[in-house]
Amino acid sequence: MRVLLTNDDGIYAKGIEALYESLSCEHDVTVVAPETEQSAVGHAITWLNPLRVASVQRNGKFFGYALNGTPADCVKIGITELLHPIPDVVVSGINAGANVGVNLIYSGTVSAATEAAVLGVPGVAVSIDGFKAKDYSGATSFVLKILKHIEAEGLPEGVLLNVNVPNIPAGEIQGARVTHQGSMRTLEGYDRRIDPRGHVYYWLRNSAVKPDTNSFADSQALAENFISVTPIHHDLTHYEFLDSLKAWNLG
Repeated sequence: MRVLLTNDDGIYAKGIEALYESLSCEHDVTVVAPETEQSAVGHAITWLNPLRVASVQRNGKFFGYALNGTPADCVKIGITELLHPIPDVVVSGINAGANVGVNLIYSGTVSAATEAAVLGVPGVAVSIDGFKAKDYSGATSFVLKILKHIEAEGLPEGVLLNVNVPNIPAGEIQGARVTHQGSMRTLEGYDRRIDPRGHVYYWLRNSAVKPDTNSFADSQALAENFISVTPIHHDLTHYEFLDSLKAWNLG
């Protein structure tokens, strides 16, 4: 298949290199990724500034295209301008750090795959549950497995897969579990600091994590050393509340 590979950690990140090397053995892979880290930018796109594309080499050979934009920008410009014909699938990752629970809202990794779904192309976001990966092979082999299924069976329109892999050696992974997006969120605060000129500034910090207790949640699968696979989509409508809202007689 023709694969557009992107991420939010930047084109020089180790995770995207590991995925590129693995997928290239079986697929036609083109990298279009941010030139610098774009973590937690969500589904932002560049509107007020021009986008510039530059060729990047890694290990002495052409690796892909770097973009001075967001992960969603990379997918949008990759599908509409750079790849002809358009890709069969977009893979985003491998992200350093899990994207589960409420984090999906902020994730540039997930948003890149979501942009693919918006544009009518199947998307897969893949993350590993750690900022220093011990072993990428479990994640890369699982993505290859997922792509075989997508090639044979496809995905429903507008749907993407959010994959999270435990940060353990591949042989210790207990399997894969189909999950739903949980409610786990980070409890955050700000460090109030003063710069050398006496000005106050604030630095976001994570103070604790509010965990999921639901056994079918994405984060719980990771906690039990399973790969989490969650089908998600960009329709944000809360359908269960529609009838109750209509009863408000808003006019």
